[in-house]
Amino acid sequence: MKVYGASVSYYTGKLETYLRFKGLAYERASPYPDAARIKAAVGCIQHPMVERADGRWMSDSTPILLQLEQEHPQRSILPADPVVRFVALLIEDYADEWLWRPAMHYRWSYEHDRELLSRILTDELTTHLKLPRWLRRRTIRRRQLKGFVHNDGVTAANREHVEGGYLRCLALLQAVFAERPFLLGTRPSIADFGLMGPMLRHFGQDPTPAEIMRDRAPAVLAWVARMWNAGAMDAEGAFPEQVPADLAPLLEEVCQTHLVQLTENARAWGAQAPHFAMLVQGARYERLPVSRYRVYCLEQLRAGYSALSEQGREAVRGLLDDPAAAALWQGEAPAASGYDAEGRAPFNQAINVFDGGVPR
Repeated sequence: MKVYGASVSYYTGKLETYLRFKGLAYERASPYPDAARIKAAVGCIQHPMVERADGRWMSDSTPILLQLEQEHPQRSILPADPVVRFVALLIEDYADEWLWRPAMHYRWSYEHDRELLSRILTDELTTHLKLPRWLRRRTIRRRQLKGFVHNDGVTAANREHVEGGYLRCLALLQAVFAERPFLLGTRPSIADFGLMGPMLRHFGQDPTPAEIMRDRAPAVLAWVARMWNAGAMDAEGAFPEQVPADLAPLLEEVCQTHLVQLTENARAWGAQAPHFAMLVQGARYERLPVSRYRVYCLEQLRAGYSALSEQGREAVRGLLDDPAAAALWQGEAPAASGYDAEGRAPFNQAINVFDGGVPR
């Protein structure tokens, strides 16, 4: 497989961790020198995209992992128990769509991080452009800070809350990984791979959040290395038949942050609004761009919940004891996203996370 993506990319790191765990050979390349061909095949440029030897293309990290699980079921990352699997997928979605904001904030709001990462991305992704290096670097710095921080609702008023999302997640994971090697026990689940998106290439490598991780959560730092090397480990054993009790604080955090965001975004999508506001744990976010893709995320979670038995749904309601969790089971869904209506992911035409906005 040829994986198109950057060496410092959030979702490319998630996919690479999985491919290493499964022992699946791949090479990584920049998509931009071949952008026209890739756009025609995939629909848009996003990281990662996978070109397979048989000519098929895959996009969107979560459907890619689920597709590869069907093809390579050995050492499965999907718990057999339906409730445990649902919770693992919920945590993965939180890692994908909520931790994205603090990850981008730390990378592009802090000068030292911004300077380092703009150098890396300039030299890795833009050498095909006939422009001076200083101009390519400046363009990347400005584009990333505006598109992924300012336009994603990060302000002086809520900056402390944005950073607090990372710090709380670190503290919650530190407590878990001090007791066991992976989130659900002795083998990595899809929740672990989801968390590797922000934890590997952003929080674990960018100077400012990496120093915080080393100082405050050494067990999380050790878990990042363990995940990267999991393919060489004897990471076996059965997944638990019940969600571990010590994940309750993390699930509370998921409800109070990620599910609030998905709910308010979906309401705005249904009202055909271009922006929305939300109040999360007392912090106000204004003029957030409405994301069609995140409406799809909520649809997928609601479908997963609906597919559970009545006993399973009752168990999930008991685990997610927060009003925001009701978005998974109460009331009519907002206007449909219309994304991947034929259920072809990851082989469908991809969309940007914000239609008409910055790419995923």
